[in-house]
Amino acid sequence: MSKPIKAIRGMNDILPSQTAIWQHLESILRKTLSSYGYKEIRMPVVEQTNLFARSIGASTDIIEKEMYSFDDRNGESLSLRPEGTAGCVRAGIEHGLLYNQEQRLWYMGPLFRYERPQKGRYRQFHQMGAEVFGLAGPDIDAELILMTARIWKNLGIDHLLRLEINSLGNSAARQNYRAVLVGYFSANTELLDDDSLRRLEINPLRILDSKNPAMQELIQNAPRLIENLDEESELHFKSLCERLDNAGIEYIVNSRLVRGLDYYNRTVFEWITDALGSQGAVCGGGRYDGLVEQLGGKETPGVGFAMGLERLVALLTDLDDNSAKSDNIDVYMARLGEKAEIKALLLAEDLRNILPGLKILTHCGTGNFKKQLKKADKSGASLCLILGDDELVEHRITIKFLREQREQIELSIDDLPAWLNDYL
Repeated sequence: MSKPIKAIRGMNDILPSQTAIWQHLESILRKTLSSYGYKEIRMPVVEQTNLFARSIGASTDIIEKEMYSFDDRNGESLSLRPEGTAGCVRAGIEHGLLYNQEQRLWYMGPLFRYERPQKGRYRQFHQMGAEVFGLAGPDIDAELILMTARIWKNLGIDHLLRLEINSLGNSAARQNYRAVLVGYFSANTELLDDDSLRRLEINPLRILDSKNPAMQELIQNAPRLIENLDEESELHFKSLCERLDNAGIEYIVNSRLVRGLDYYNRTVFEWITDALGSQGAVCGGGRYDGLVEQLGGKETPGVGFAMGLERLVALLTDLDDNSAKSDNIDVYMARLGEKAEIKALLLAEDLRNILPGLKILTHCGTGNFKKQLKKADKSGASLCLILGDDELVEHRITIKFLREQREQIELSIDDLPAWLNDYL
């Protein structure tokens, strides 16, 4: 016998028992985004490798270690997308959606990074992202944060999350701060790990993002960018904080928050939970005003966020919320006899036509009445409709209650749709 083929490590199947909670999450996301006027865009999962090298930053771990890249048959270097913003910007430029326009866009789907798989961090993972183009003020930054807060509330997980925000300033302020950081960390090279030593000259801000416990005291004592902001960025950040205060959104100003991608400027933010261990960031984003021009478009401000769906599913799974976990059918159709078997399929179709929201599972295959009832109970249905040859002659059907202590009842088949509509 040949050896079974298994899924690639870190790329997981989502089984039927799990899809209900995914569908619940995706439905809430779509409804909330639509209520704010955001429109869906769908991009390919494969892009030119150069797109990510130019946008994310050549010195990031994503480019250096984590991308799934390959040469196609024409010798062109392609990559599975490791994040969504670059592809969204590319699509916007290519199709003329950005210059002198305002766009509120969102997307959802799989992304890929070669990482050591662990809970909440996989090689194929799923994100929902939202991007806004053509608006430069703090009001749209605030709207994005307010929208994420509403998503948490609609999902019932707002009590599990906290918001951290920071400002990275403009490019000039970052360059000045970069020189200050290089001086600080160069004076403490004996305390830096290998990754931080490598980043010291290439991208010292990324050292602030290190999770190495041995370096946390050094990082905490590092000079703070927020204390060295340019005047315009400082005003932008104060205006953002004022809007969040007025909206009643609680937040922590985390001066060490830099995000992992090079294209960010000014506002950055993360929503963090303590319920998932080390993988606590479930949503992050910020402003990237130079990215469109960097990728070949006209100067266009941009801001957005992305949230990890696997981490949100993990939070929802721990909730005592049956609406998020149940995809049970409403009705199981059992039948006894050859004529009833034929009629049961047609009756189920009629019920679906009359009651479009009804979820009905019709028994197929063999099985005596006792086995059919066991299947009906296992299906999670609230009711079992029993149609036999004898009942068919009288144009009647029996209703058995599977989740209530009630005597079964008998109805005319003609009265069944109205009864089901009232009951369910």
